[in-house]
Amino acid sequence: MKNKNITIWLTIVISILCIFFLTYTWKANSINDEATKFGTVNGKLVPAKRQAYIDSLWKENVFLGSTTEEVFRRQLQKGLDLQGGLHVILEVSPTEVIKSLSGNTTDPKFRQALANAQAAQATSNVSINQLFYNEYAKLGGKSLATIFANSTNRGKINYQSSDAEVKRMIDTEVEEAIDRSYKIIMSRVDKFGVANPVIQRIPGSGRIQVELPGIDNPERVKKLLTGAAKLEFCEVYEIQTYSAGLDQLGAYLTTKDLEEKIASKKVGTEAKADTSKGANSLESALAGKGKSSADSVQADSTSQVGLAKLFFPIGNGDLGVYVKDTAKVNELFRRPEVKTMFPNDLSFVYDVKAKAEAKGNKDFVEMYAVKRLPGGRAALDGDVMSDARQDFDDLRQVEVTMTMNPEGARKWKNITAANIGKRIAILLDNNVYSAPVVNGEIPNGRSNISGNFTVEEGQDLANVLKAGKLPAPTRIVEEAYVGPSLGKEAINQGYMSMLLGLGLVILFMILYYGNPGWVANVALLFNVFFIIGVLVQITAVLTLPGIAGIVLTLGMAVDANVLINERIKEEIKAGKGLLDAINLGYEKALSAIIDGNVTTILIGVILIIFSSGSVKGFGVTLCIGLITSVFTSVFISHVIMEWLAKRVIAAGNEKKMTFETFISKGLFANLNFDYIGKRKYSYWISWTLIALGFIAIFAKGGFNLGVDFKGGRSYVVQFNSPVESASVREVLSSNFKNNSLEVKTFDTDDKLKITTSYLVEDESIEASTVVKDALSAGLSNFSAKAPRIISESKVGATIADDILRTSFVSIFYSLVAIFLYVWLRFRKWQYSLGGVIALLHDALIVLGMVGICRVFGWALEVDQVFIAAVLTVIGYSINDTVVVFDRIREYLGPNPDLSNRPLMIETINRSINQTMSRTIMTATTVFLVVSVLLIFGGDVLRGFSFAMFVGCLIGTYSSIFVAAPIVVDFIKKKDVAVVAAVESSATKSGKKK
Repeated sequence: MKNKNITIWLTIVISILCIFFLTYTWKANSINDEATKFGTVNGKLVPAKRQAYIDSLWKENVFLGSTTEEVFRRQLQKGLDLQGGLHVILEVSPTEVIKSLSGNTTDPKFRQALANAQAAQATSNVSINQLFYNEYAKLGGKSLATIFANSTNRGKINYQSSDAEVKRMIDTEVEEAIDRSYKIIMSRVDKFGVANPVIQRIPGSGRIQVELPGIDNPERVKKLLTGAAKLEFCEVYEIQTYSAGLDQLGAYLTTKDLEEKIASKKVGTEAKADTSKGANSLESALAGKGKSSADSVQADSTSQVGLAKLFFPIGNGDLGVYVKDTAKVNELFRRPEVKTMFPNDLSFVYDVKAKAEAKGNKDFVEMYAVKRLPGGRAALDGDVMSDARQDFDDLRQVEVTMTMNPEGARKWKNITAANIGKRIAILLDNNVYSAPVVNGEIPNGRSNISGNFTVEEGQDLANVLKAGKLPAPTRIVEEAYVGPSLGKEAINQGYMSMLLGLGLVILFMILYYGNPGWVANVALLFNVFFIIGVLVQITAVLTLPGIAGIVLTLGMAVDANVLINERIKEEIKAGKGLLDAINLGYEKALSAIIDGNVTTILIGVILIIFSSGSVKGFGVTLCIGLITSVFTSVFISHVIMEWLAKRVIAAGNEKKMTFETFISKGLFANLNFDYIGKRKYSYWISWTLIALGFIAIFAKGGFNLGVDFKGGRSYVVQFNSPVESASVREVLSSNFKNNSLEVKTFDTDDKLKITTSYLVEDESIEASTVVKDALSAGLSNFSAKAPRIISESKVGATIADDILRTSFVSIFYSLVAIFLYVWLRFRKWQYSLGGVIALLHDALIVLGMVGICRVFGWALEVDQVFIAAVLTVIGYSINDTVVVFDRIREYLGPNPDLSNRPLMIETINRSINQTMSRTIMTATTVFLVVSVLLIFGGDVLRGFSFAMFVGCLIGTYSSIFVAAPIVVDFIKKKDVAVVAAVESSATKSGKKK
């Protein structure tokens, strides 16, 4: 074997890297276990106490020089479906921004155009901005400047501005509103104390995806995420104005600290008797007991020692608080006795950005004392803002300019006149983004904020200021909450499927190939190890469909070894020596292995591009698994196989390494079936299956679409004993006002999945509350069975249309990508067309079988995960088809004369017969793991595993009886008489044999 040493070294290096990165997962699990133990009180977990333990270690070095934060970031990330938590997709409403930019005009053509654009958006990929422009032009509206040249947009456009200039302004403002919302949401998520949150913009849309693992109060979080941004300007109290309050607070903290020591019996009983005399008496008691200097507190530094427990000075007279202590500080300032120490109008707030302490490498935040008017109001609210932008001063230093409307300018003049030489804090969502010093009275509402800004920091501040200018409300268009118990159940189902699937494939390879089967199994184990290791290294997220992708990869990964082993068997039968047969087997199988894997990787890439959440996780896992399987199956197994062969040869037992067992010996030998001659029968079988399937679909009124395709809300409810779905549905029907309601058993008979379209068009938080309250009221009739909601999800009607459209687009692109790749590799369009028609045939039969199952009472949901399975079937099927095409190419050469139909027919029949063992063996391994998924994967993966189950069978059939025959049918009939004679002869020959 060439490059054997490179393969060995690569294997060692990759293995070391995988082990290194996986150790972070081990350490993270260890910390989680310790946190759970710490947070368990009287046998019950207290989440806040558990989180406090993790927070206390967040910036501490705990493993290989890494902090707890870094350890958690580098561990194997689990999706929300495996660990529980909240997933939401927020949509920023561009229509509200456009309305506000127009000054909320009542122009009828403007209003109609905007309404038409919103209606058209449901079936269009064009942006809402462009749809509005198109609709406004259709209605014959006046120039856009007559609508948008108003006080809101002063300085940007005027009445003479062209439509193109106005459009650019609108597009810029809408994009900035989305970006502003994204940054505000990031800031809010940081306050939740969630480990490894995911916040990202969805490209090409005004949507923002947020995933928060471990959230146990989803309603509160959703309200915080969708609340309007609150921009405020507040006067800043300097420390000398409230230093007396800090002295009192310091003494209070010292007293509390000593009281806690006494309570924990760290001081003697005499000290306990003196607690009523205050901190000084406590000091005396401690000193009298002969305590060390470390335990004693000096009278004149009582307040400073107390304050030092939580605060430290950082300049400008302000205080700093370690991030890990902010929860304690917040609780402290909520205490009534502490509130009395400071002025009634004083409020403590934090800087939005944490800073790193130079010495201790700990993150801290600056704390400001700001002045509030009665009722907690700010001196000035942000709704007076007209504009804000990052700019440069005369010295080319970064500054931010802001402009206020007339009302704001008047108030701003009074505020700045009264605070010359003092600071004004700019707050967004009660966090300070900047606190510039007022240099003089500002009479016209136009201000310049200068400082040591970078360009990015200046842009961020301008965005913050503009948050108070235009309303860009966000609404939740998709949400899912998975309770921790359901996540744990999903993990158990996934791991069981993985282990059982792996065990069955290992057993099968040994029974079919003997010792060479062990070689394939070692490569398979390396593959699983590498998949998980790579997932950790690239910080990918492992989801339940992702686990299904690993399970599926197990079956598909041995495909390469099956192909290699079958090739080696052929070379041995042709008289080659063992080592030569092995090397030739690997060499000849390589092109088919690469082609088969590349076509399936194309499917995975399309899933990554067009899908989101758990389905994207499946695509990532599938791609990684296919890439690593090529390395392990082709290169690692080759090294092991060659080493094993040399040992056998050295022992004089070369003939014992036969690649066969008593089960496989002689199987599929001497096959000579006329597939091309019988193609009309296979066509009839295919058309009949497709027709029956779609008749069943139409008879049942279409597919049973999942929530992500039709919109609605779905809940998983756990009972303490079995419950009948029909009785629950009957009780709930009236609560949901006769809207679509589906109740079915989910996984076990004590668990139900309840889906409804009630208030699906209303995407407000209030609507979700109304629906959930209706559900809870209905479930109260079953209180004896203790129902509890362990999972919930919602998909808005608009995003459901987008998901459905995107799913079909992804199927279309998959077929196009495979057509082009096969054409590139085989240089003839007939191969591409035959392959694509066979794939379309497979997809239609899989969909049709869903309809047939529904006729017999098994209503499978067609959702994103199901479509992912259909795409995977396409990838699997073309994998099989490419192997046949590869053998045909081997016999005919890269540029065959396809007009020679007799030669093509003979070659295709021979190629299918010779690759039959490989086709059936691959189908068997995939069939084994898919069957495991179907049985043990749970209801979440039921549709996926069923689609793969059917697709495995149909894909194998189409590779043999559909793809290659269609290639023949699209070849030009150069000599009809000769063709007829050859086909007739082939048919008779087939009958005789």
